[in-house]
Amino acid sequence: MVNHWLPMLAGLVAALMAALVLWPLRQRGRRGFVVGVLALGVAGACLYLLVGDPRAAQVQPTPSAATLRDGVQALQDALERDPQRADGWALLGRSQAELGNAAAAADAFARAAALAPDDPGVLVEAAQARAQADAGKQFDDTAMAWLQQARAQAPDAERASWLLGIALRQRGKNAEAADVWSGLLPRLEPGAAQALQAQIALAREAAGQAPDAGAAAPPALLQVRVQLPALKNAEWPASTQVFVLARAVGGPPMPVAARKLPLSGFPDTVGLGDGDSPMPTAPLSAHREVEVVARISRSGSANRSEDDLQSVPVKVSLPHDGVVELRFP
Repeated sequence: MVNHWLPMLAGLVAALMAALVLWPLRQRGRRGFVVGVLALGVAGACLYLLVGDPRAAQVQPTPSAATLRDGVQALQDALERDPQRADGWALLGRSQAELGNAAAAADAFARAAALAPDDPGVLVEAAQARAQADAGKQFDDTAMAWLQQARAQAPDAERASWLLGIALRQRGKNAEAADVWSGLLPRLEPGAAQALQAQIALAREAAGQAPDAGAAAPPALLQVRVQLPALKNAEWPASTQVFVLARAVGGPPMPVAARKLPLSGFPDTVGLGDGDSPMPTAPLSAHREVEVVARISRSGSANRSEDDLQSVPVKVSLPHDGVVELRFP
């Protein structure tokens, strides 16, 4: 009896998670959304059969990081028994990233990339995980090689080209980055293309090149006023930065638009637009509702620290008129 309903339960949980992840895609067609949810549900059931540990599928009243860690441990045990599963290592990498274990995620994806060097999707994820594990969020030579290999195997892979452009920009190869990103434009929707054009213009400016004719910075979709708390200068060094972020409501923690500004001389209002979207393929304008928040970081790092200060989140529907007011508790 247990052997029958536990895979079904695993499939149901995977389908629910897929519904959350794929929810933004429902606007592009209900059929594709439903098919995606069902497909990932079936994949969840198959994953249970792969791992095959009923104890890992026991349902807890309230999901927690501890239960997720238990699931990761079960997956690690399965990979010890069958270490040649590239898909298993990739899944472990995603799970470790969800737990915030950037180094462990990078190691798992490195194993996946070694086992599946012809899978451009795995190579891209491995490169991104490696950069996330780096203190400076830099794409090193290995990550760069993976991105170039992925792009050679799948020239139309948008994520590979986008990340490769970032890696080139980090190395000061701004003209090359602009050329890589320019090749993406014909394949993007208008909103995403406009956001990417803003990044291309910045890269060309850094390279000392003339901007493309007709390329204009996308307008701000949100105006945000941050009511900064009273801070003692001695406690907040010159490196202190203020992040103004917009995140998808009910989505992953990665922002859909972000600005980073120094605390000293912080402006009265901050504009957020498609040009501030980390991923041009998912710009701010593609979302109907976002959660806006500000964070004050002593280190200036994009990764949140325990001593950072964060404002009270505000939900906003797009398009939005007026100014979003953010206050700290």
